[in-house]
Order: sequence, then C-alpha cells, then structure tokens
Amino acid sequence: MSRTTPPRPVNIEALFPKLGAFRGTTTRLHPRPGRPDAAASSVGGPMLWPADEPWPVCTEPHKRSSGYRIADVRRERQVLADAWARDRPTDEERDLLKELGRRHRQREIADTDPIPLVGLAQLYRRDVPGLPPGPDGCDLLQVFWCPFEAHGPTRYGLAPHVRWRRSDHVTVPLDTPPQPALVGFKGSIAEPCVLHPEVVATYPYADSLPPRLWRKIDSWEDAEARRAERRDQDEEPPTYHHDLSIPQGFRVGGFPSWRTTDPQAVNCEACAAPMNLLLTLDSYEWSEADGSWMPIEEGNIAERQRDRCPTQLAFGRDGLLNIFACQADPGHPHRWSLQ
Repeated sequence: MSRTTPPRPVNIEALFPKLGAFRGTTTRLHPRPGRPDAAASSVGGPMLWPADEPWPVCTEPHKRSSGYRIADVRRERQVLADAWARDRPTDEERDLLKELGRRHRQREIADTDPIPLVGLAQLYRRDVPGLPPGPDGCDLLQVFWCPFEAHGPTRYGLAPHVRWRRSDHVTVPLDTPPQPALVGFKGSIAEPCVLHPEVVATYPYADSLPPRLWRKIDSWEDAEARRAERRDQDEEPPTYHHDLSIPQGFRVGGFPSWRTTDPQAVNCEACAAPMNLLLTLDSYEWSEADGSWMPIEEGNIAERQRDRCPTQLAFGRDGLLNIFACQADPGHPHRWSLQ
C-alpha cells in the first residue's frame, strides 16, 4: 500500500509568498513492516554484501559484554504486537516479556573485540527519487551502526557507518551476515521494512530562514495561538516548525531538522566544501496519535494499532539522525548529527 502525506493544514506559501524562493523537495521513505530481500531498498532488511568482502565491524574500545540478545528483542516485539492486536498481554505473556526483556552478560567478550555492525538501511537509486549519485557510479547506499551507545568523548555517542557500492559488482552475495552476540539497546535493531517513497515539498528549518521572513512567520503563529485561545480550542493551531516545513520520519534529501541545537553549517572535513543532507533516520514517522504528518492511509487503522515507529529504531531520546554528504565529492567521508 502506498503512503500519502495529507495536504498541509495551511498553505504557508500563500501567506508568505517570499517563502517560495526557499521551497525544496524531500522524499519520505515511509518504511513499513514487510519482507524485503537484498535486491530491494529497505530499512532493516538484508544488505547486499559481497561474500568475499569483510563485514564492517566496530573496533572502538567500549563495554560490549552486557546487553540484549537480538532474538529476544525480536520475540519481545512480536509478543507485544500480538497482545495489543487482541487487547493487552495475558499473565503468561507478561511473564514471557519479563524474561525476554532482561539484560545478559557474556564476560568472555573483551572491550576491544570487534563487533559486527548492524544494518540500518539500504537504498537503491532506482527506487528512491532524489537519492544523489554515489562516487564512481555507485547506485546503492548502505548505512550501518554499532549497536552500543558508547562512542566518542562522551562515551554516549552513536557510531554510524555509511557505504556506497555498485550493486552490479556484487556477483556472489553474502548469505548470512555476522551478528553481534549482544546489543546495548533494543532500539539499535530495526524491524525489516519495505519502503513507499513519496516526494513532498519542504521548507528550511525556521532559524535557517532570513530573519525578517522568520519574524513575520513567528508573528503569524503568535496571532493564531491567541485566536485559538480566545475560541477556547482544544487543538493547537498548526505551526511552521511542526506542521508546515520539514516532514517527520525517514527521508532522503531536503533540509535538515535541528531539534536540539541551533542550525549549523556542515562542511566536508576533507575539502571544506558545504555538505548537503543525504538521509534522515527518525525515531517516529509522525508525532502524537494522529499528527499532521501521519499518512492518509493510516487513518483507516484503529488508533491503538497505528504504529508511529514501524522500524522500532531509536535515535537518542525520540530524536533523529541526519547524515550529510559532500557537495563537491560524494566519495568524501560523510558527517552526521544527532538531533
């Protein structure tokens, strides 16, 4: 089933025509549970990987001997999904969930042992409008990460790993990739999801707009909030930031969202050229029970069965991961920002 973004609650460009000069497009990926294979674009699906190429690993020293078993994580999700589809978990299911949800220790795993990275997403250019060409004719973008939040100077950082490759060069694919014995948090493991790409309009993050234009939009938002308060409306009026500019969820291209920091220039560390947003991976596809970015098709599903997090991935505390690519050379190292 395709997914369709509803029309925006307000035509912001009609109110502020100068905003049209800043309009862009982004491709919402709309991942939903399915059974993708390695020949398909997916989130959490099998990765197309050569059998004779070493699987990527994390070698950064950090604790990795305590965590969750991947099989337990997946089983726990299935039990919960089945239970809530009926109504709620039974007593037997609660006991099972308690067992599946406990952490395990494997003391023989040293802090420097290589950890197989976990596949997050792979995107073929043929499937995803707006996905830029990779270096040297590469048509397949692959994103991995270490399943522990234990990197960098804070020891709480993530460790994404981005690869481009030519899919036609993979003649003998790897059947069974290695898996980590334990993962540090359950949100590091994606459920296999097929994609339903949709190109939509988008506008820059508020603080990235010219100050005069943003002040006008801000004044309009304040006036709308006052009108809603006078009318004693229960629903909040739409705002530029939440409803009218940058879509929520997994998407390719467009403008980055800066939820936790001020907007910042992202330049290539290899050549200092500006970098463009390549991919956003989001903890949620839309906010709240029926946020304005919820696809029209989801409205036909009972509210308690709607899943705002179909991938089951978590980026920080309900955050998102922006991945950037160099404008001058797509082969240069990528950068990323957690928001």
